[in-house]
Amino acid sequence: MNLRYTVFISLIVALGGFLMGFDASVISGVVKFIEPQFDLTKIELGWAVSCLTLTATLAMLMAGPLSDKFGRRTILKYAAALYFISAIGSAIAPNFWFLVLARMIGGFGVGASLIIAPMYIAEIAPPKMRGTMVSFNQLNIVIGITVAFFTNYLILQLGKSNAGWVELLQFDNYNWRWMLGLEAIPAIIYFIFLFFVPRSPRWLAMNGLDDEAFQVMTKSLGEEEAKAQLKTITKSIKISPQKEKISLKELFKPSMKLVLLIGIVIAVTQQITGINSVFFYAPMIFEQTGIGTDASFSQAILVGLINLVFTLFAIWLVDKVGRKPLLIYGLTGIVISMFILSAGFGRATYQLSEKNIQECSLFADPVELESMKNIVFQSDLEFNNALENSIGTKAFKEHQSDFISKAISINPWLVLIGILGFVASFAISIGPVMWVLFSELFPNRIRGLAISFVGLINSGISFLVQLVFPWEQINFGNATTFLIYGVFGAIGLVFVFFMLPETKGKSLEELELILVKE
Repeated sequence: MNLRYTVFISLIVALGGFLMGFDASVISGVVKFIEPQFDLTKIELGWAVSCLTLTATLAMLMAGPLSDKFGRRTILKYAAALYFISAIGSAIAPNFWFLVLARMIGGFGVGASLIIAPMYIAEIAPPKMRGTMVSFNQLNIVIGITVAFFTNYLILQLGKSNAGWVELLQFDNYNWRWMLGLEAIPAIIYFIFLFFVPRSPRWLAMNGLDDEAFQVMTKSLGEEEAKAQLKTITKSIKISPQKEKISLKELFKPSMKLVLLIGIVIAVTQQITGINSVFFYAPMIFEQTGIGTDASFSQAILVGLINLVFTLFAIWLVDKVGRKPLLIYGLTGIVISMFILSAGFGRATYQLSEKNIQECSLFADPVELESMKNIVFQSDLEFNNALENSIGTKAFKEHQSDFISKAISINPWLVLIGILGFVASFAISIGPVMWVLFSELFPNRIRGLAISFVGLINSGISFLVQLVFPWEQINFGNATTFLIYGVFGAIGLVFVFFMLPETKGKSLEELELILVKE
């Protein structure tokens, strides 16, 4: 077995995960600037973030079948090109709707790479290492998220520099445009590297190209193991009626009942616990604790680093501990962390003293704030409503975080612990494990369609969570929003405990015999 070759190919393919993570989370540093610049409502702000996920959802529906027809590698090349176009278009966007359109183009790349990359890796990796190698994709996603948080902070700091090259590139005036445009560089690199990747051996076998499939599998598995695996694959393909067109109806056959239910519940649970609210709005959430813009961007980097470290632990443990134990421990941590986060915001109070009001005179008329002076507000919801009524919507959008930093009385460590605990719990469990399970659960013949279907559901829930988060914050308050996420996590934990079987160490064909009952 040529382990070095297999790892090399898997890492190249998993670069699609890096682009996905970067593309998705770079918007976290942009929202603060585009909201006042384009005068966005909270739903419009949510739309600017979530629109990428909407087209990613559509792409997931198409990616599996398209990859079955044209090949995994070909679809990934198109995805890389879409990432590049999106990055340039987002950076030069003259208005809100142009920005939305550019991000939606990138969404097609996100959806395709999110589905096809783990599928390809699962089809080339040895069974005993499949969980680890499929997790490379999740690892690259979290590296992309971390790099996006870091580059956002770096650009913000460079904007304050007096260096000549910084002023020439106008990092201060165009900070959010540079944040979005940087993605063009890794997109080009990914496109070039994909030319060094062979076609998927299972896709080759499905299309009657057994000789090429054998050559690819020999490089990754060794000759003897390649012969055995190819024989198993071709047997599985022959058992299935090749001429019959695969339709969505096949997913709803009685024999697929258990495996489909597991896929759907895991897909929903991963997103409905709020992970993309944290990743895509991290600086906004931290600003709600009153620490200011710079500190909120730097703490967002900490979120990315925790995500990266615990994803590495997950990759190390997924083939040792198993999928189910990691999910149980991780979901338990998610629930506890969300309840801590809810309690942290729930105990916060807000009060503007005479001194605070004078300190805010640079961006608000003290007379307008007179009605709020020395009043103790028991929630962010009450404070934000009173503040917006006093100074107007436009000033509120531009300076909300400035007022909160003056008025809030909160334990910021409790909020930080809750967020970092949540991210760590997600990263070591349902983040990477979901994609490992998706690559294992479904029968060979309909795997592309099945992964697209559950991926569609996963992405659809993600879209809704991202879209409504700013609206939830302003209408429900932070404490209630995070409490809701915790309750959903508890429901998912109960399902996993009672319904999910263990899949580690079994070949894809063995799992088909266990999970699919004719």
